[in-house]
Amino acid sequence: MRSKLHITPSSRSRSPILLLTLSFLAISLLFFLFSLSSSQTRIQSPYLNPSLAFKPETSFLASLEHFLAEKAPRSSSTRDDTVIQVTDEEVTELDKEMYRKESERVSGNPYYPLEFPIRVYVYEMPRKFTYDLLWLFRNTYRETDNLTSNGSPVHRLIEQHSIDYWLWADLIAPESERLLKSVVRVHRQEEADLFYIPFFTTISFFLLEKQQCKALYREALKWVTDQPAWKRSGGRDHILPVHHPWSFKSVRRYMKNAIWLLPDMDSTGNWYKPGQVFLEKDLILPYVPNVDLCDARCLSKSESKRTTLLFFRGRLKRNAGGKIRAKLVSELSGADGVIIEEGTAGDGGKSAAQIGMRKSIFCLNPAGDTPSSARLFDAIVSGCIPVIISDELELPFEGILDYRKIALFVSSSDAMQPGWLLKFLKGIGAAQVREMRQKLGQYSRHFLYSSPAQPLGPEDLVWRMMAGKLVNIKLHTRRSQRVVKESRSICTCDCKRANFTGPNIV
Repeated sequence: MRSKLHITPSSRSRSPILLLTLSFLAISLLFFLFSLSSSQTRIQSPYLNPSLAFKPETSFLASLEHFLAEKAPRSSSTRDDTVIQVTDEEVTELDKEMYRKESERVSGNPYYPLEFPIRVYVYEMPRKFTYDLLWLFRNTYRETDNLTSNGSPVHRLIEQHSIDYWLWADLIAPESERLLKSVVRVHRQEEADLFYIPFFTTISFFLLEKQQCKALYREALKWVTDQPAWKRSGGRDHILPVHHPWSFKSVRRYMKNAIWLLPDMDSTGNWYKPGQVFLEKDLILPYVPNVDLCDARCLSKSESKRTTLLFFRGRLKRNAGGKIRAKLVSELSGADGVIIEEGTAGDGGKSAAQIGMRKSIFCLNPAGDTPSSARLFDAIVSGCIPVIISDELELPFEGILDYRKIALFVSSSDAMQPGWLLKFLKGIGAAQVREMRQKLGQYSRHFLYSSPAQPLGPEDLVWRMMAGKLVNIKLHTRRSQRVVKESRSICTCDCKRANFTGPNIV
């Protein structure tokens, strides 16, 4: 006989409360699950998950618009590292703290100083050196009549040399939005391996009046050299972007110990004075390409359309080492399968260069005013095999990349012999051409600046190359701190033999 359930008045009164409690718990559980789902969706953001199908922004103008709209302060209320007067005690105290941190790393890491990530302290300079210059560019780049003396669009030149923007924008981005593992920003100077100076030298050179620009250069010089970290090392662990060869010229000699980010070494001495630049200290960075990437699909589609043997479009008259261009034009003009055109880097020039490169097997790359030119990187991302005729050329990231796999190197003396160059190019077999073009498709990623910065992109390779310099930087910093005045002059590592083009080996 089943027992009956007796419901007393008190138990009936508790039932609604129990139901209400259970309902509340169910709603809370649903809300938690919804929140978790939303959180997971946010975590799957392409900025945070590089495995997702996501196309990073490679346009300087588009990236800058987003950066200024979302991240750039519009007022001068941001903190800066201004130093009115630095005492010897402050410099000594920083040195002690840096020594203490380095000692901890030596004791705790058997591989130190060969380690990643590199720790970089980014100076928070007054906005007249940073944000104000970016806003100036943004508000004036549509002025297409703003040209240099030789007819090149000023704002396009700034884009080609905008490496200072791409590196800085990545360094100051929130860690949750960054993809690079080779570098991390630190907020305490004593923890830093290197110090980054975020001054836009190219924008200021082109967009400010001459005297205004020189005055700003002097202010930047004083601001940086007044910092305790600069005084401690003499600037040897400071990174200075001076990617356009005309920029920062009036005060360079006072910052020659810093690590310069350059487009080339220019050992001819036309742009950099002897003892200012050398490979042991400085770093070569690629220009920002002026044409769009020809990806794997594009390379496949353009294969049958590459009917031009050799293509060149650019300024035909250059100074210094670039004078070989005029001689090559005279030698090659009218030859079968060769297209040589006069042109600049404006919108029309970009379209013409892109079409021409995608229809060509080889792209001629003679020296410009400096041994390098942006055309080399246009050719690489277009799948057009570069033919480099520049006896003094230094290349970006050559400690990591083997350019013999993607380019042909020809000495000026060989190129100037009548008929030699075309005979040489026609002798390159179809299998070798296909292999080199396939390598170009693989190498293109190393020359595309983007936001967010991509693993194995140029921003990443900068820090991988910097890692190889750290031991020497520390060596020369410490030697400079202990060498007495009466001793021999401190080694600067600026003795180097000229770089001459050797025989091509593929």
